[in-house]
Amino acid sequence: MKNLTAIIPILFIILFMADCQKKDESKLSQELILDENPQGDKIIIYQMMTRLFGNKNSTNKPWGTIEENGVGKFKDINDKALTELKELGITHVWYTGAIEHAVIRDYTEYGISLDDADVVKGRAGSPYAIKDYYDVNPDLADNVQNRMQEFEALIERTHQQGLKVIIDFVPNHVARNYISDAKPEDVKDLGEDDDTSKAFDPNNNFYYITNQAFKVPEDYQALGDNTFPTKDGMFEENPAKATGNDVFSANPSINDWFETVKLNYGVDYQNDRATHFDTVPDTWLKMTDILKYWAGKGVDAFRCDMAEMVPVEFWNYAVTEVKKVNPEIIFIAEIYNPDAYRNYIDTGKFDFLYDKVQLYDTLKNIIQDKGSTANLTEIWQNLNGINKHMLRFLENHDEQRIASPDFAGEAENAIPAMLLSATMYSGPVMIYFGQEVGETGADAEGFGGEDGRTTIFDYWGVPAHQKWMNDGAFDGALLDEKQKGLRKFYKDLLNFTKSSSAIANGKFIDLQPLIKEDESGVSNKCYVYLRNSTEESLLIISNFSSDNNHQISLSIPSDLSAILDGSSFKLQQVLGDPHELNNKSFKTGNDLEFDLPPLEALIFKLTKDE
Repeated sequence: MKNLTAIIPILFIILFMADCQKKDESKLSQELILDENPQGDKIIIYQMMTRLFGNKNSTNKPWGTIEENGVGKFKDINDKALTELKELGITHVWYTGAIEHAVIRDYTEYGISLDDADVVKGRAGSPYAIKDYYDVNPDLADNVQNRMQEFEALIERTHQQGLKVIIDFVPNHVARNYISDAKPEDVKDLGEDDDTSKAFDPNNNFYYITNQAFKVPEDYQALGDNTFPTKDGMFEENPAKATGNDVFSANPSINDWFETVKLNYGVDYQNDRATHFDTVPDTWLKMTDILKYWAGKGVDAFRCDMAEMVPVEFWNYAVTEVKKVNPEIIFIAEIYNPDAYRNYIDTGKFDFLYDKVQLYDTLKNIIQDKGSTANLTEIWQNLNGINKHMLRFLENHDEQRIASPDFAGEAENAIPAMLLSATMYSGPVMIYFGQEVGETGADAEGFGGEDGRTTIFDYWGVPAHQKWMNDGAFDGALLDEKQKGLRKFYKDLLNFTKSSSAIANGKFIDLQPLIKEDESGVSNKCYVYLRNSTEESLLIISNFSSDNNHQISLSIPSDLSAILDGSSFKLQQVLGDPHELNNKSFKTGNDLEFDLPPLEALIFKLTKDE
């Protein structure tokens, strides 16, 4: 009895410690909860390369002319097309390449100067080598003389469908042969008053390489083997201007943005980046006026190209001034430096930033078996409260198509990643035209080359997209069953995302660290989280593996009772293939166990079961 008396307290301590450990395991760490509280609608962006979207021509001759390969027009984006985009779940349409840029086509009869082929990439030109900030691309007009009126009509059509308009603002650089023939009478052109004898002057619009003439890269073969009257391997520019990607040399390489020149915002790059902002630089004033010009035409948002290559102080000035004209206008920054994110939000006043180097790159690595879903937790935690300002995507004009061999090989392999991109946060999500029907970007179009991307430099027809377009019917009649199924997934996902208060405004609760590891590597290929608002709660589950089932055992913390306002729930499936969890009940504090097939993407609503 004496020995038993001594043992009892020890057993009690052991049992008490085990109970404490069990209780600790049932707690949900506050580090796994993100409460953004944005109190706004979910933005869903459809980016289209405007010249390609409505093109019905399928000739697709490499380096083909506009007559050979065709081109989409503003008028092709008609009410039917816009209605279909709205029904897909879209809220904003980004008309990429609408502003006039350098092209290899003769429009001199309309008062538009002829471009020099030696400083134009591709036959259709880069949409990011702007030739006239106050005009639109004549290629896109049915009647070139009425090109601005045709674009204004597209803006109006878009608004009539309840959609918002986004266009590019390219502030860092312009085409080498920039000249505005459409600017208002009281506007002075960029560089018009520059002192070209100075490499740098705060009120010059450009930087100059004094006493040196520009040289076209020797190995640049404009138009491939094709000819054009202005193709001779030379471009007259003396003194040479600095090249768009911060190359202060008269001899940029073929890998530089040699077709563009950098704009001067008062930063002396060659003298320790000294800034001259005491007096508002002339470039600030000119570029802010350009933004106001387009805002006055009804543009609802600007996607700002390479925003971090322009000083954040300019953005503070310009965004403030433009929002005086329209407080609701949205600014989106193309930015790739996470260390600069907060500055461009807080000081630069951007509404949204690209989430490329963190979420996009991580998702791509997971799809390609180069990374783990476990890395996703650290990514959102590192953003530390600016998550709602991040724009998510899996495709855009710069990136490889999902269905290309360079990315996922099959469009369906990215379904879990698309689910996550659309629902993980309250910030915007974007898709690129043709993504929803599995466009592969497989062709060697000309300058674009065979790189897994859809060309932004050439006249071309986009095959999978053209099947959906169906010669202008926009009814998807030519799609095969696999493509129809993919588009249905996107339509279901985007529309649910748009209508869900939990996704637009709710808390994000990361359950990934609570998955119990097993030999199948489940925690590296699956991702599970909750979205919760006062109106609804969602359980969102995905399996990134293309060939493995995973048996999930998930510890559901008892703390969720307070967050979810209940402890016993039934799961009602709202997205994905029929699953065993549908109508299944679970209680907080218990484990939830289920089987997850390959490439599964699931959303369940939680309804109280008490």
